[in-house]
Amino acid sequence: MTADAKKPQLPGSSTPLLDTIDSPDDLKKLRRDQLPALAAELRQEIVQLAAPGGLHLASSLGATDLIVALHYVLNSPRDRILFDVGHQAYAHKLLTGRRAQMPTIKKEGGLSGFTKVTESPHDAITVGHASTSLANALGMATARDALGQDYKVAAVIGDGALTGGMALAALNTIGDTGRRMLIVLNHNEMSISENVGAMSKFMRTLQVQKWFQEGEGASKKALNAVSRPLSDFMSRAKSSTRHFFDPASINPFAAMGVRYVGPVDGHNIQELVYLMERLVELDGPTILHVVTRKGKGLAYAEEDPIKWHGPSRFDPATGQSVPGAAAPAGAPVRQSWSAAFGEAMTELSRQDPRAYVITPAMREGSGLVGYSQAHPNRYLDVGIAEEVAVTAAAGMALQGLKPVVAIYSTFLQRAYDQVLHDVAIEDLDVVFAIDRGGVVGADGATHNGVFDLSFMRSIPNVRIGLPRTALELRGMLKEAMRVGGPVAIRYPRGDTLKAPANAWPDLQWGTWERLQAGDDVVVLAGGKALEYAEAALHDLPGVGLVNARFVKPLDTAMLRDIASRARAIVTVEDNTVVGGFGAAVLEALASWGVQVPVRVLGIPDEFQEHATVERVHARSGIDAQAIRTVLAELGVDVPLGV
Repeated sequence: MTADAKKPQLPGSSTPLLDTIDSPDDLKKLRRDQLPALAAELRQEIVQLAAPGGLHLASSLGATDLIVALHYVLNSPRDRILFDVGHQAYAHKLLTGRRAQMPTIKKEGGLSGFTKVTESPHDAITVGHASTSLANALGMATARDALGQDYKVAAVIGDGALTGGMALAALNTIGDTGRRMLIVLNHNEMSISENVGAMSKFMRTLQVQKWFQEGEGASKKALNAVSRPLSDFMSRAKSSTRHFFDPASINPFAAMGVRYVGPVDGHNIQELVYLMERLVELDGPTILHVVTRKGKGLAYAEEDPIKWHGPSRFDPATGQSVPGAAAPAGAPVRQSWSAAFGEAMTELSRQDPRAYVITPAMREGSGLVGYSQAHPNRYLDVGIAEEVAVTAAAGMALQGLKPVVAIYSTFLQRAYDQVLHDVAIEDLDVVFAIDRGGVVGADGATHNGVFDLSFMRSIPNVRIGLPRTALELRGMLKEAMRVGGPVAIRYPRGDTLKAPANAWPDLQWGTWERLQAGDDVVVLAGGKALEYAEAALHDLPGVGLVNARFVKPLDTAMLRDIASRARAIVTVEDNTVVGGFGAAVLEALASWGVQVPVRVLGIPDEFQEHATVERVHARSGIDAQAIRTVLAELGVDVPLGV
């Protein structure tokens, strides 16, 4: 492949070094003193790629230097390089033969926004959730040793991901087994929000301790003697860690049996290369603690890495947002579902002193910035520890609070046992505000929240609601506080009509709403799927439409009445067809001995790759056109070409 053929057409790019690279082998042909310039070109390319919006930016900019160093030292794909979460790995993709495809990232048929095993042999793991890299690295190092092989294993994990219990548990076993591996601890004090918790505080204190400065000095001196033997390197490396063995300065990594080196400047590539070359040869596990800056190289991203985590369309030269089409004058005001939830909880907590919100490191994503400021004493961020969030809520409920766990659907999967064991068995008053329920689009299979109706419905005592508007969301939150017990309120990614302030409609849990009369064929849908059903039935007045806003319990009185009259029922859901809403309807009808044909439309029993939400819904057969097609098959007179 020629340089011209592999280079995407990005305005304003000048990348003479990057133009020569199509694999890590090409990277190794550069001189070490050229690596900082290459990293600058990679950052320039990443900024241009992110400018149209929708990509992860600040995290990839911050990790660029250490990625260059890793690929310069290791021999991928034989050596395994693992990225926790994977959203920071754009430089990795650019260096491993995917540069020409980078403009397709997160688009249908294009590259994943994360690392993906089936996308490239250089991607060691498929990942989208945090805190998994160390357990994967442990497994790979164990397999290597069991099979008598000799490849190297290196895992890159942020200090934010290190707050996850899975990462800490893996680290404990890594230290116990003593498998040879390099763990690059990318310390930038950020997940999406600022990091929280005792581990984060410990990391922050490193930078103000005297031995931190001494360690930096020792590392810089080491650069002046790169030809000295490994034994000399180790004696000098110890000078940066000796204070950890002072009882006054406890090193949790050493206590776990993991060698520690650092902290070092994560943007000094030559220093990183020097250290990595030696550390990967050492027996046992080693942590290289690198300090980086999220958004590195882009001033406005460095100043506000939260804003620039995943920005919408912007001008790379100025950092100014490029606005989309303005709403027509007089159009109803819309807001994100996350913002609607945050506003509702802020108001509800003023009314109910028992309300308390918990989030696992998703303050911004879950719309809780305003809430955390208005109610700082009734807000808990547990870090990337979903299981802790749920069980802490159980503890609060046992002592009289009304906790609300604000969590993405894809992350709630990680706390299934806690929902079942710690909350549901004792029927505790915990509300699960499940954001991003259903298909999420560009983030793909790792983030689609299409399993929650199924796994939450399988747990006794859990009630499940699907609001169709922000106003209905408010009614469900109010009712959830009243009825008590485990309650899940699930809403999609995207926006909704803004609800009036202080509006709290009365809503009886477990009741459906007839939106369009019709007894012959009836469509049952809730949440996002209801939007498609309404669009499909706009010119079919004879077809019944029901806002099936409660999945558990079903409105059995209305369902019995519908089934007694209908020739056919169609259920539509933004959830897997396995064990979801349609399955609940079929189970109920079967238990009553009622025989009426039911067509279940939902997400097929397969993982959905990234595309726009609308495209995934269309190919899954739940959009308006798919519903109309099914109605036509059932004998409904559906006008053609509409």
